[in-house]
Amino acid sequence: MSSVLTEDRSEERVTRPVWEEAPHPAGLAAKGAILVLACLAVLFPLWIVVVTSLSDAGTITEAGGLVIVPDGITFRSYQELLSGGQVTRATLVSLGVTGFGTLFSMTVSILCAYGLSRPGSLGHRPMLMFLLATMFFGAGLIPTYLLVQSLGLIDSYLALILPSAVSVFNILVLRAFFMGTAPELIDSARIDGAGELRILLQIVLPLSRAVIAVIALFYAVGYWNAWFNASIYLNDQDMMPLQNVLNQLVIKGERPTGLAQTINTGEINTLSIQMAVMVLALIPVAVLSPFVQKHFKKGMLIGAIKG
Repeated sequence: MSSVLTEDRSEERVTRPVWEEAPHPAGLAAKGAILVLACLAVLFPLWIVVVTSLSDAGTITEAGGLVIVPDGITFRSYQELLSGGQVTRATLVSLGVTGFGTLFSMTVSILCAYGLSRPGSLGHRPMLMFLLATMFFGAGLIPTYLLVQSLGLIDSYLALILPSAVSVFNILVLRAFFMGTAPELIDSARIDGAGELRILLQIVLPLSRAVIAVIALFYAVGYWNAWFNASIYLNDQDMMPLQNVLNQLVIKGERPTGLAQTINTGEINTLSIQMAVMVLALIPVAVLSPFVQKHFKKGMLIGAIKG
């Protein structure tokens, strides 16, 4: 009897699926090594950028360019950039456009997605088909520019927000989550006399915090990293956002307004200024992403078990 049980157990061990087997130490070591190399591939360039931005002109000259091993730390580049010149103004412009743009985009997207999530809403299906069509067919750059020009938005900050204010993909994601709200909650709220706006604000939105945080991050990163709209709709250099100034400094090799004399005297290296601007452009995304990451995971989980 014992021999029969032993044979059955051995057969079970042989026929077990691969994913149920205990991980082999060699496999674990290989995975760890791959993860370490991937982290180094991401962090090493960032380390070089940060160290170079914190190095003085002599250290950068001795290194022949980018600095890997720091030899003293100085915040002179950041002090000069944030002393009220072109970069300071561009940073404020980017923060303002990102803040107001994200607020406007989220308001429009949430209202549109909630309306489309209600089966009995007026024009529900034609509006949904119309939005889906815009994902595959676009007007093109020239008609869009002519429209912006006819609306008088050239050299206006609204030109940085309105042309890219709404993403149909984000609306569809919000709509899918709103449709997952329990109908009993909405029906009970209607019985108590709540209108659609109150249902949206007090029931649907609190239950959809995860997806709202993720979509808000998508919009914010899009506005913060956007530079193309400013390059074609803005002619005034004082109105340029940070990404356009970064493009002028790093790609075109231009010097920021107010720092030419400091750079010519050798007090600050041009490369240090370029790296400092890159760090300033990375800080908001690097700070916000960890806080939204937990909501992103929760949103993915809700989408996986919904229905």
